[in-house]
Amino acid sequence: MQVILDRIRATLPAVNEDILGYITDILQTNKHDYTDIREVDDALRPIFEEIAHAELEQEEITQLCQFVCDQLKLETLSGHNGLSHEPKKLSTPVQIGHYSGSSVDTVSSALFNMNDRTFIKPNSETTTVSQKKLEKAEAKLREKQEKRARDGALNGDVKEQARLEDAVVSQATNKRLLAENENTDSTSKSYDVHIDNFDVSYGNKILILGSSLDLIYGRRYGFVGRNGLGKSTLLRVMANRSLVLPSHLRILHVEQEIEGSDTLALQSVLECDERRAALLNEEKELNRRLHSISDTSNQDSFISKRLTAIYGELEAIEADKAESRAAVILNGLGFTSEMQAMATKQFSGGWRMRLALARALFSKPDLLLLDEPTNMLDLKAIIWLENYLQTWKSTILVVSHDRTFLNTVATDILHLYAQKVESYRGNYDTFVSARTERLKNQQREYEAQKDYRDHIQVFIDRFRYNANRAAQVQSKLKLLEKLPILRPVEKEHEVHFRFPEPEPLNGTILQLDDVAFTYSKSNPMLLNNVNLSANLSSRICIMGENGSGKTTLLKLLVEELEPTRGQRHSHRNLALGYFTQHFVDQLPMNINSVEVLQAKFPGKTIEQYRTELGRFGITGDTALQSVMSLSGGQKCRLAFSLMCMKNPHILILDEPTNHLDMETIEALADAIKKFHGGIVLVSHDELLIKRVCTDAWLCRNGSVTALENGFEQYKKLIEAELQY
Repeated sequence: MQVILDRIRATLPAVNEDILGYITDILQTNKHDYTDIREVDDALRPIFEEIAHAELEQEEITQLCQFVCDQLKLETLSGHNGLSHEPKKLSTPVQIGHYSGSSVDTVSSALFNMNDRTFIKPNSETTTVSQKKLEKAEAKLREKQEKRARDGALNGDVKEQARLEDAVVSQATNKRLLAENENTDSTSKSYDVHIDNFDVSYGNKILILGSSLDLIYGRRYGFVGRNGLGKSTLLRVMANRSLVLPSHLRILHVEQEIEGSDTLALQSVLECDERRAALLNEEKELNRRLHSISDTSNQDSFISKRLTAIYGELEAIEADKAESRAAVILNGLGFTSEMQAMATKQFSGGWRMRLALARALFSKPDLLLLDEPTNMLDLKAIIWLENYLQTWKSTILVVSHDRTFLNTVATDILHLYAQKVESYRGNYDTFVSARTERLKNQQREYEAQKDYRDHIQVFIDRFRYNANRAAQVQSKLKLLEKLPILRPVEKEHEVHFRFPEPEPLNGTILQLDDVAFTYSKSNPMLLNNVNLSANLSSRICIMGENGSGKTTLLKLLVEELEPTRGQRHSHRNLALGYFTQHFVDQLPMNINSVEVLQAKFPGKTIEQYRTELGRFGITGDTALQSVMSLSGGQKCRLAFSLMCMKNPHILILDEPTNHLDMETIEALADAIKKFHGGIVLVSHDELLIKRVCTDAWLCRNGSVTALENGFEQYKKLIEAELQY
């Protein structure tokens, strides 16, 4: 430790023994924690900057922090602290007032560990660091230590984190009704879902408290609410039956992609109909046994009867039409005839998710649970799915933030807010109108109750000391106590995004001239003769089916790919911001948002990193949570912050709305409209495209062409193809 103190004295001659004593106290309290350069930098940089008074460069302070960190590592390994263990004598009284803003533990440390700190000099001596600065730094250290104690799982203990992530549920059940339903004949059993007075918690966070859920068989429910409130968790606990549901109810939850194997895509869909597969296997086995019997017998008669029954069941479930039905579903979700004959292991994760959705649609469960089904689909597949689900006979509960999809599919809307699930009849637009009216009524009721209470209180205050009115005052007091608790209407926190303003650049700043591209010389050109340009006023949407080359075109624009033929031109000062949905999956999980920015763009202050995160709503404690604990929408916001660290002139956004709730999508649209740079957008969100884009490019058959009427022209083209 003496080596560290000598280095600090040499680098910062203005430092005095008070400050050195304080630094020693910091480092000695939790020495092992300060073998990490980030911890040392957070703790000591503010103190060093205050002492230096801008006389040192940031790089010199960084080097000093690194030296402290390296020296502590050496002392930790050698097993000593570098301080003399000879007791020191107290030359002056300890000024307890110096610790007026500190915790009891800090004061105790000063009183009972005198041999481990440099003593405080008399108050008459001036210091170069203000008391408020010291107290602020110490409060920051306490905050970090408390957070470390709360979030022990953030030190890489993935197993512990997984344990905390298990959802816990409790539920009030009516055993009599459950027993009656179980004992009822299968033809008269109810397929409605009634869950009364249930709670759902996730780790230490209560998501749903004392709520109820009613799903009427045959209705299609859209499930909406802000990111991170527990919508996906509720679907999971319903699917794994942590919440008690009727045992005869067949539930299917589409959440994860199927595992890749040698099974063909079409066969994979057919296999999910377990009843049909079991009947066909039994038929095959019985026919084998029938042909192996040498003479007629009772067994032969039994097999024949059983085969007759099997054929009857196969006919009842229309087994002969199963293959064509599976092919229709796969084709609607974008699988060509060639793709249907491919092994599932040959598909990417997005296509395997489509296979999982196809299997769910084919198997026709009593309760179908879908979590953001449109995320992996292009516009053509979304329109097909909307039409298909409108003919669905059983119950659907779908989490979605696609407003157009919910307006088309949903017959009811469930809204998760303030730990309650509220039900509304009608599609999403109807829900918005009904909720707005409900909030207005609640506000009027709140104001009327408040006025009534205030009126009573005025009477009480006026005649409280009037003996003639004592009985009336007591009556009013009792009346006031009996009134229900007055709670103001809770309004959802508004979401605001703000992109940084780019430096002005004139003219065309990004251009592709006669560009062609292929991933392999043996394959045909994916893109051919592409001529495009963009500037700071561009608002461009790129549309097309999956596999048409949209993402490849974006990669050519950002120079992740080199053109096979043709040229890319850009302004020498051009800065591009590129967002792709895969960035969310590639974020480091065991560090917090500030540290993510710090690792990618080092050399800035903590305040600068937090300012960038604040542009996209990551503020307060959220910025200090591990990325692992963030919701999908919060991870997207972090990815936006990373994208904007270079103050880009053009934002290139590949499906930015995946994982975002509707309020956040609206905030994104507002931020794009206010952004003074260019936009190139790939999205299937109809409302976002209509709000922000003025130009449309269509990727199809290897070419990129402009659409005069934009999104509407493309949608009509798709609908005409589906009808055909």
